[in-house]
Amino acid sequence: MSRQYRPGNARLAHFWESLRTSYWFVPTLMTASALGLSFASVHLDERLKAEWVRTVGWIWAGSPEGARQVLSTIAGSMITVAGVAFSITIVALTLASSQFGPRLLRNFVRDLGNQVVLGTFVSTFVYCLLVLRTVRGGDGAEFVPYLSVTLGIAFALASLGVLIYFIHHVASAIQAEPLIASVAGELEAAIEEMFPEKLGEPGPESPEETPAEIEEEGALVEAVRSGYVEAVDDGRLMSIAIAEDLVLELLRTPGSFVTEGGALVRAWPSGRLGPEVADHIRESFILGRHRTPTQDPEHAVHQLVEIGVRALSPGINDPFTAMTCLDWLGAALSELARRKIPSRYRYDDRRRLRVIAEGTGFPKMADAAFNQIRQYGRTSVSVLLRLLDTIAAVAGHVRRPEDRACLFRHADQAVRDARDTLVNERDLREVEERHTATLRALAEAASPPMEG
Repeated sequence: MSRQYRPGNARLAHFWESLRTSYWFVPTLMTASALGLSFASVHLDERLKAEWVRTVGWIWAGSPEGARQVLSTIAGSMITVAGVAFSITIVALTLASSQFGPRLLRNFVRDLGNQVVLGTFVSTFVYCLLVLRTVRGGDGAEFVPYLSVTLGIAFALASLGVLIYFIHHVASAIQAEPLIASVAGELEAAIEEMFPEKLGEPGPESPEETPAEIEEEGALVEAVRSGYVEAVDDGRLMSIAIAEDLVLELLRTPGSFVTEGGALVRAWPSGRLGPEVADHIRESFILGRHRTPTQDPEHAVHQLVEIGVRALSPGINDPFTAMTCLDWLGAALSELARRKIPSRYRYDDRRRLRVIAEGTGFPKMADAAFNQIRQYGRTSVSVLLRLLDTIAAVAGHVRRPEDRACLFRHADQAVRDARDTLVNERDLREVEERHTATLRALAEAASPPMEG
């Protein structure tokens, strides 16, 4: 008999994220609303008396032929403007793809402003088209939906304002600074979601290592198809582990790529892992074609790094954009350094080990943030100096010894790269002086418990 396991909210969050990143969801909702509004407004016009409408000065009160002309003009212009807006969006996407990287296109597609603009034009077109069909004239059954035509004119004026906003929004969105700030905001939100506790709040720690019997005797649950792990339903996995009295060690985390037949989970004891339970475990892993920031804050780090690395390429040669990326990466790492890193050991209510999941810690995030920018910017004095300044700024927020050791390592790697590549002695001396100041900041940042 199949068991029912308690689902978590990861699948719902992933579904909502997929809707947010689609270009059709908001326009579809707005179009459906326009369809309903057209029926409601026409029904209200049928109940209102024409004499009362004519006494109100702000309501349109023309002839049936005039109503047809107004509605058809608005509908035709709206579908034309919608095509122009779509063309502008495609041009902006092409420019962003070549300048900042194809993985940044998702940020443009999910932009709520662009979705609302397209939805406004399409919904106004649909509204006017549906109201137009109700206009009757030339016989005894004349009907003019005065209030509905007035609403159509109001929507046309609102669409004009939306068009002006769209032009300004697109011109701002393709600039480097606003785009970098947008990605950094997404990274900050991901850190807030994955690391909700600030450092210093009470919480149990798990000093033990992974039990040897799990690695030696555990059974593997393999993937049935290839793809990126976009999200993991940890609530469902915990429910399965409790119901089947298992210990589950996650071998793939969000952001990892798994091939068909690759191991997802190691379950112990292996005798309790049946085919049906293994299928339920597989269903807890959401696989897709690309990485998402839902449970993967490192993905947003990679997006910022990609912008910085592309800016350092010989074809672009824009170190200022790379330095801006380092500023925002330093802000994100400073926030992460102040937060409590969850233990990789997850227990049930009876304090029995159930799930082992390796999370994303500060050293891993710092490596993702600094390594590639340092490697591609090793010949740029300004980038190396900004990298050392960023490390010094983050040093004031670290509290864990392993985090501070990671920053020491990156500072040393930066100065070694400078010694290997810089031929100007004055530039090298400036980098070494900044390196000394960074080491001093790291040494002074040690918290009192560590000094004791």
